[in-house]
Amino acid sequence: MDHNKMALPVGATLDRFIMRKQEDFPYATGELSQLLRDIALAAKIVNREINRSGLIDIAGAYGSQNVQGEDQQKLDVVANIRFIRALRNGGEVCTIISEEDEEMIQTGNVQGKYVVAIDPLDGSSNIDVNVSIGTIFSIYRRMSPTGRDGTAADCLQPGTHQVAAGYVIYGSSTMLVYTTGNGVNGFTYEPSLGEFFLSHPDIQTPTTGTVYSVNEGSSSSFAPAVAAYVQQCKAQGFSARYIGSLVADFHRNLLKGGIYFYPATAKNSSGKLRLMYECNPLAFIVEQAGGKSSNGTRRTMEIEPQALHERCPVFIGSKELVEEVERLIAENAGATA
Repeated sequence: MDHNKMALPVGATLDRFIMRKQEDFPYATGELSQLLRDIALAAKIVNREINRSGLIDIAGAYGSQNVQGEDQQKLDVVANIRFIRALRNGGEVCTIISEEDEEMIQTGNVQGKYVVAIDPLDGSSNIDVNVSIGTIFSIYRRMSPTGRDGTAADCLQPGTHQVAAGYVIYGSSTMLVYTTGNGVNGFTYEPSLGEFFLSHPDIQTPTTGTVYSVNEGSSSSFAPAVAAYVQQCKAQGFSARYIGSLVADFHRNLLKGGIYFYPATAKNSSGKLRLMYECNPLAFIVEQAGGKSSNGTRRTMEIEPQALHERCPVFIGSKELVEEVERLIAENAGATA
């Protein structure tokens, strides 16, 4: 055995990394750092519940639907409870919006300076077949004065106002990836130590790729430009990779290059993904890593949200691939004008 390898450092812990990065901001007072730690703590708890779900009967359907009209899984409910509890107890968040709740969630922390939008468990229907799933979160500064509950205006901010965003992927290893607007860093969870360690510093996504990720089962109702792009990908020998868990598809393409898209379809005329807690946070991350996110005609983060659970089409990933879709859409619009 190579004894030198045994002595290699495992990397900076998430807590230490957050503390060091806080020093880069002379006016930082620690609330955002604490908030990120609260999210990491909840992620550890959810990771534990996922890993033992088959042993304690919390896999499978819960027996009701969420506000999206989707069948809730038991772990959807568990993850939602865990993250809301962690954010409420942490004290930094005044209001939460969650995929699992129709209305804003007031934490009672009226002095809290932040608002969180979260999808507690993305892709949860894949739990029963042991496929990677995830958590997606977005953090905004509140707009309203402290001393009272957060407002709808606090929650309905464009993605350009995000101060941090990230996701957790629960797979062969559990990773937390986040940005505060100064690059993207990934941390891998070491369960025996109970710590996230920096494993992917300064992630940069390739400018192009040869992977496209889309649910081709709906391709018969794609707009002509989008259908043409799919055919173009095939003609160029691209590989089709679609897991059905947004975080898993996004994470692979972020690291290796590629494009994920969920366009408007006959069934979902505004797309399927939610702007506030799926599209915006991932758009922030991919842009910080050198990629791009668009609804086909407009930068995702510039869309002015109108509703908590608003949906929008999304094309996200390597910059050159997203720009090619936008070009085809623009050409098609010009031809039919």
